[in-house]
Amino acid sequence: MTYNHLFQPYNLGGNHLKNRFVMAPMTRSRSTQPGDIPNSLMAEYYAQRSSAGLIITEATQISLQGKGYAKTPGIYTQEQIEGWKLITDAVYKNGSKIFLQLWHVGRVSSSKVNGLRPLAPSNILAQNTTVYIFDDILGGDATFIPVDKPKEMNKLDIKNVISEFVQASKNAIEAGFDGIEIHGANGYLIDQFLRSNSNKRTDEYGGSKENRIRLLIEISKAVSEAIGKDKTGIRLSPFISFKDMNDPEILETIMLAAKGLNDLDLLYIHLCEADWDDAPRIPIDFRIKLRNTFKNTVIATGNKTPEEAETLLQKGLVDLIGFGRNFLTNPDYPFRVKGNLPLNLISDSHSVFGGGTARGYTDYASVK
Repeated sequence: MTYNHLFQPYNLGGNHLKNRFVMAPMTRSRSTQPGDIPNSLMAEYYAQRSSAGLIITEATQISLQGKGYAKTPGIYTQEQIEGWKLITDAVYKNGSKIFLQLWHVGRVSSSKVNGLRPLAPSNILAQNTTVYIFDDILGGDATFIPVDKPKEMNKLDIKNVISEFVQASKNAIEAGFDGIEIHGANGYLIDQFLRSNSNKRTDEYGGSKENRIRLLIEISKAVSEAIGKDKTGIRLSPFISFKDMNDPEILETIMLAAKGLNDLDLLYIHLCEADWDDAPRIPIDFRIKLRNTFKNTVIATGNKTPEEAETLLQKGLVDLIGFGRNFLTNPDYPFRVKGNLPLNLISDSHSVFGGGTARGYTDYASVK
């Protein structure tokens, strides 16, 4: 198959992308400890994969309170900002663009990770949900533990979180990023506010759909005013319900949010789509409705083949396509797609969350 659309350049808010491939955000837990500081190993990893037109980094906590998994990087200290500069410099030298994904996990955390009780819209424990720490006694492998029951956020907590997103976005620009992506997906804090089963509040942040999208809109507005709407994207996951997030109203809620984000003229919506074999497929009518509701860039990520990606682009339903695991194991993934070359597979599942080593991280070979 000829991938005419995948290899077309694209103008993303003034960022000229060399192709439509997006390296999707993937948590890898390689930051330097203590301090969750990005480092030269991470710079090597991202530079290797800068054949993508756009890189969206792994989820990055906006505060210690927002941290849910061990050794994930932050963007709230000067040391972290300086560490991220290594990554942005390395990516730019290889001709790609890079956005930082900003993260607050909400109730998906444990005091064993950050020493703090999780915060959430409501005091509801996420059932069958775990996070991980690293146990040196077990050889440094990731050890999964249950999340803690969260504290319901008060108005000051909400105000603080909005401020933390704003400051983190400013820090990202200082670190050299082209923009940021607000993580509003996959069962984390903003997604918890969006869903009726995790948000049982009776104030202006809960109850109706209009109230449940309020935090998302307020964060998006505050961040876009701080760094520019042309530097602000959002990730949403309407069809993903793990982490105890099954909400029968979510599709209507997401579409209402999309209208609000369109009114803010936000740069893009990034759809995180389920990537397991028997996952629900996103209906075409949802894509059409989203396209008609949100006028700017739409990104779709979710275990798509190049053929599926090309078809979505050709039909005009999306503008960019995110690839995760294929970039994880194939630093030169676009080159392999163009040449119909074989792909590397994950060599060791234990190295996905490697805790700090190059094994299964920077040691995947390129064919170029």
